Amino acid sequence: MKDVGQSIPDSSLSRIPEVGCAPIGSPVERRLAELWESAPGWRGWLSTVDHKTIGMRYLVTAFVFLLMGGVEALIMRLQLARPDQTLLTPEQYSQLFTMHGVTMIFLYSLPILSGFSNYLWPLMLGSRDMAFPRLNALSYWIFLFAGIFLYASFPLGEAPNAGWFNYVPFAGLEYNTGPNIDVYALGMVLLGISTTVGAINFIVTLFRMRAPGMSINRVPILVWGTLTASVANIFAVPSVSLAFFLLWLDRQVGTHFFDVLNGGKPLLWQHLFWMFGHPWVYAVVLPAMGIVSDALPTFCRRPLVGYSAVALSTMATMLLGFGVWIHHMFATGLPTLALSFFSAASMVISIPSAVAVFAWLATIWLGRPVFNTPFLFFAGFVILFVIGGLSGVMTAAVPLDLQLNETYFIVAHLHYVLLGINVFPVVGGIYYWFPKFFGRMMSETLGKWSFWVMFIGFNLGFFPMHVAGLLGMPRRIYTYAPHMGWTTVNMLTSVGSFVFAAGILIFLVNILVSLKRGVPATSNPWDAPTLEWAVPSPPPAYNFAVIPFVASRHPLWEDRLGEGVGRSSLEQGYLLMEGRETIGTTPLDATPDIILKMPDDSYAPFFLGLFSALIFVGLLLHWRDFTLLMAAACSLSLIVWMWPRKALVQRVPDIECDKETAHV
Repeated sequence: MKDVGQSIPDSSLSRIPEVGCAPIGSPVERRLAELWESAPGWRGWLSTVDHKTIGMRYLVTAFVFLLMGGVEALIMRLQLARPDQTLLTPEQYSQLFTMHGVTMIFLYSLPILSGFSNYLWPLMLGSRDMAFPRLNALSYWIFLFAGIFLYASFPLGEAPNAGWFNYVPFAGLEYNTGPNIDVYALGMVLLGISTTVGAINFIVTLFRMRAPGMSINRVPILVWGTLTASVANIFAVPSVSLAFFLLWLDRQVGTHFFDVLNGGKPLLWQHLFWMFGHPWVYAVVLPAMGIVSDALPTFCRRPLVGYSAVALSTMATMLLGFGVWIHHMFATGLPTLALSFFSAASMVISIPSAVAVFAWLATIWLGRPVFNTPFLFFAGFVILFVIGGLSGVMTAAVPLDLQLNETYFIVAHLHYVLLGINVFPVVGGIYYWFPKFFGRMMSETLGKWSFWVMFIGFNLGFFPMHVAGLLGMPRRIYTYAPHMGWTTVNMLTSVGSFVFAAGILIFLVNILVSLKRGVPATSNPWDAPTLEWAVPSPPPAYNFAVIPFVASRHPLWEDRLGEGVGRSSLEQGYLLMEGRETIGTTPLDATPDIILKMPDDSYAPFFLGLFSALIFVGLLLHWRDFTLLMAAACSLSLIVWMWPRKALVQRVPDIECDKETAHV
């Protein structure tokens, strides 16, 4: 066996993998393509477990939900642009307002980041797939069906209508007798299943699927951000799922968990919801911060300043995030000692975020920035991050929060945090990884136009909301009187919202034009340092023909930085061709210790997701027999999923390694 920097102990494997390279067009590469490519047509579309396909589906679906949530926002802004508007009735506004929040917070913010991570993680980590490919497919199908479940109520006029936070007692049966809240409760439990299985997959992938040599202190910051969010979701999602399940029991079975007249506690809802809600804020921010931390250094032509500090601050942010949920409840009459503790914690949590900001600024200052479109979006994100963070620190002060809590100041803060800090890294990330996704470059001219229109529109739209809040404009109102003094700021917000939407439209035009006419991209058009840029654009189905050995944080910049082993560690690696296989490594040091057999494509995830969604349809419509039938169908799908298969084994001839044609 040739040495590639790290060998596999003989006692740890049933066989020792060969070491070498796989030239383009060789029998090895052709064999890998046969093993990993999905079937053509609708069969492959339904059965594929390829992480790249699933990641792209997440990206497209979540972006469609972003557009739907944006249209809802524009309709609301038309209603609020002038006083005494009658475009919407109060009930229509409540449903629109609720579905806008549900869409942007639950159906867009985290799923779009899951799309990036699903697509990029194995490529960044030097693996051929995620740890549980079929579970990965299941998470997407359940996410899709949960979104359809929630939106199917909209055309019927029975959409959720108690706000995305769904506070009781208004969400209780005594005030809300229609199916609106039941749709929300069941839809959120279904969506929680998708989030949970996805989180488990990310965690196991990180700890067992890294390339040999990629120790835990060499993984990209995007991986740290998604890992932290996934660990948090494992603990946070059960809290909100329990809250929605208890509410459904109150409404359908006659329990009294939140009913004051029968000994229930409305504040129990707020505690359960915000024990999930505040960690969720960081779950939809930390991976976006990871996108910036990994992509920004590429355009600054130097590594990220303070890698270890940024990685630790990522974990510290989420850890502290579990201890600040009560700052959403300062106005509920809690004891002063509790208010003081959570106020202090809410201020302390700004420290790790500031560490990341200073790391980005230092990277720009010490580097040689190239002002391409992705760089503009990442730099704009830093500005919005600071504005959103400062307004968050303001509301951490109890006396000020008591004045601002129910005003539009909080709406402004929420949009800077959940929209500005998420959308700008996402759009910048799409510009950055578009060549890897599709093998074509996006237009720089249209890209810069989209940035400036979006940046100006965002601040014109949402900064005046701070002023509206300071002027006393309450949240969740569908109209206002002319003499209140809010007309000018609301008109500015409405105009800014449409300008921002125009920027999104330019971005979409750029995507469509670039897919057809974009300049063909090389494997590494940005001269980036991370491992995903070592494979062709777009990547082959198997990702890596050979599993590489990683010797530094910047595998593609080793020579210029003087890192690694002093030679290319990606030209040759472990050859695995006996079925769908990849290398498993130890959690911390990434020492290879097992050859993992990966599952084939299967229809089971699609049908399990579909039948699971239909169970919730049966619960909503009180179809007992239908619900039991769908439960049986789920059991059958699981049997098909777990049915044992014969190992796929076929030896291939030894190939001489030609470095000039090696498939890296």
